[in-house]
This record gives sequence, structure tokens and C-alpha cells, in this order.
Amino acid sequence: METIDKIKQQIAENPILIYMKGSPKLPSCGFSSQATQALMQCGEPFAYVDILQNPDIRSELPAYAEWPTFPQLWVDGELVGGCDIIMEMFQKGELQPLVAETAAKYKDDSEAAAE
Repeated sequence: METIDKIKQQIAENPILIYMKGSPKLPSCGFSSQATQALMQCGEPFAYVDILQNPDIRSELPAYAEWPTFPQLWVDGELVGGCDIIMEMFQKGELQPLVAETAAKYKDDSEAAAE
């Protein structure tokens, strides 16, 4: 699978996805740490991709996203932004409802599919 196809698949399959350095429990840079702390405080599950373990994604994603830096938060298939935007949205109280609504939307979809 081509790297861009892998990225598209990850974004499509994960309603809340952060591309970061390290993991939420063991971030490898301060920006990834701040971004995941804010995301964890929203209280909903999210997926992550460690770009340090995926050099192909690390090199291809900035061009695909038209966003040069990491972390990158994707919600419902759309790029939200990097650490500064994530932190600003969190501090303004805008990130929490976005994450909650997206999680609820996909939870409802999976429950409906299970019936």
C-alpha cells in the first residue's frame, strides 16, 4: 500500500486521530505532550500514530495535509491543526465539544451497525 493511501485509510478509520512524536503516555516532544494532554482531558478515546516509528508517514503527511509540523490532529476526516491551534481551542473551550460530538456521532454509528 502506498504511504498516501495508508494515511487516507488511517484518517478515514479513526474519527479522532493525532499524528505525533511518541505515544500519549510517552510523548517524545513537548508539543506532542501538550497536544495529547489537552486531547486526553476531553475524555474521549482517540487514536494516534507515532511518526518516529513511521518515517514514511513522517515524510509524506506534511505535503498531503499542507501542514508542515507535528503533531497534527485530525477530527472527522479534517485537519484541525497543530499544537498551537489545539491548545488555543482547548483553552477557549472549543476542542472539548468538537471531540465529544465526533465521538458521540461515531459511537451512535457503531451501535446502529450492531443492531
